[in-house]
Amino acid sequence: MTGRQEDAAKPAPRSDVARRRRWALAVAGTALALTVGGVLVAGTVKSPAQAAADAGPPRADVLTAPVEHRVLVTSVITRGQVTAEQSLRIKPQVGAGEGVTAPVVTRLPVRQGEAVRNGKVLVEVSGRPVIALQGSLPSYRDLRPGASGDDVRQLQTALGRLGHQTGQDRKGFFGAGTKTALAALYAAVGYDPLPAQDDEGAALTAAQEAVKQAERALEDAREAGTGADAGQSGAAGGRSDSDRAVRRAAEDLAAARKALAKAEAASGPMLPAGEVVYLGSFPGRLDAVQGKVGSEAAQTSLTVSAGRLLVQSYVPEYQKGLLRPQQRVEIHSELTGVTASARVASVAATPTEPPQNEAEGAQTGPETSGYLVEVVPDRPLDERLTGQDVRLTIEAASTGTKALVVPITALSSGSDGRTVVTVVTGSGDRRRVEVRPGTTGDGYVAVTPFGGGRLRAGDEVVTGIAHATTDGSTGTVGDGT
Repeated sequence: MTGRQEDAAKPAPRSDVARRRRWALAVAGTALALTVGGVLVAGTVKSPAQAAADAGPPRADVLTAPVEHRVLVTSVITRGQVTAEQSLRIKPQVGAGEGVTAPVVTRLPVRQGEAVRNGKVLVEVSGRPVIALQGSLPSYRDLRPGASGDDVRQLQTALGRLGHQTGQDRKGFFGAGTKTALAALYAAVGYDPLPAQDDEGAALTAAQEAVKQAERALEDAREAGTGADAGQSGAAGGRSDSDRAVRRAAEDLAAARKALAKAEAASGPMLPAGEVVYLGSFPGRLDAVQGKVGSEAAQTSLTVSAGRLLVQSYVPEYQKGLLRPQQRVEIHSELTGVTASARVASVAATPTEPPQNEAEGAQTGPETSGYLVEVVPDRPLDERLTGQDVRLTIEAASTGTKALVVPITALSSGSDGRTVVTVVTGSGDRRRVEVRPGTTGDGYVAVTPFGGGRLRAGDEVVTGIAHATTDGSTGTVGDGT
């Protein structure tokens, strides 16, 4: 072996081996970078045809919703105010007392919020009472002895309820028995009744005096006739004169007695229209008092209610058409948390116009325009609800029992007038099922399949088509069938 061959057979130095390895790695890295760059360029550089295809709308996709099996209820939600069957605003109208220039409130025996009992005094004005009695006909005139009518009959019935009987008086006639009963009522509340006559009894006294004088005249005429008969027994003329005097005296006495009876019938206690308030039932409630002791009666008012509590609501015309008597209602007070069941009692056929402020022509007070709907609770409402604004949920329609329910948007109609829903199967196939729509509510409709169509709870029905807009957002349209 030559020296040159010996050098070739020797292993290469370590530095040469490392240099060769670095060169190989550099070549491999360059190749990898070129490969990745090519991929990236291929992903960003598109042909004109591909760019046009990507700029177009994406493939449409359907939106579906499941068929449900449940009770469907259509509800009308509105507001109402709790009030009583009867609500009266009382402005005392009794006259001024002696020496008083204007009527003033002198006593308020019932406080706001307290119960009002039958036969009790609500307010005293210038020393005169305003008494609560049971009845439905409002007091519109003064009732005096000798009066007759339905208002007299109502007074007699009210007095009888309090234990003050009207004796032999016929119904509807203000006679002696009614006078006695009325006097007993005033005595029970601690007042004297006002006399029916303003002459302080002068007419009755005069009639009584006239009877007394007529009785004496008749007695004198009879005595004179007896004496004449004794002295002139044979004179026919004397007897004739005495007989005539007695007869005339008797006629005068009869007339005087008739006048006395008339005066007695007209005398006695009366019931001024302003001293009584009729409520339909008891106990009532004093809801509000405007004024205080010392206030002028003209500036004072009391709001009294009676009867069971109910709710009044005013609805617009589009809701009125959904409502009818006997529909179920839920009453809910957000203030107290009280919830009660009720029913629609009545729906007005004509709308109520809103009250107007005479000065400005603007609507004032709570909402009282629209069609009046009265709601009666199944059980007596809590007294705390009186005057409150509450929420009413009225069941306008219901399937009654469970039914197949789909979104309204799932219904479609063809040119043949048939209503169908489109069912999407698990494999993506579609089939149409003809249905009859029923009750609607809250965006759903009850449907009944017919004509051999099959529809079950859980089936997916088409409700619309989703598509992407040019700005990348998602829109929805109906299925268009």
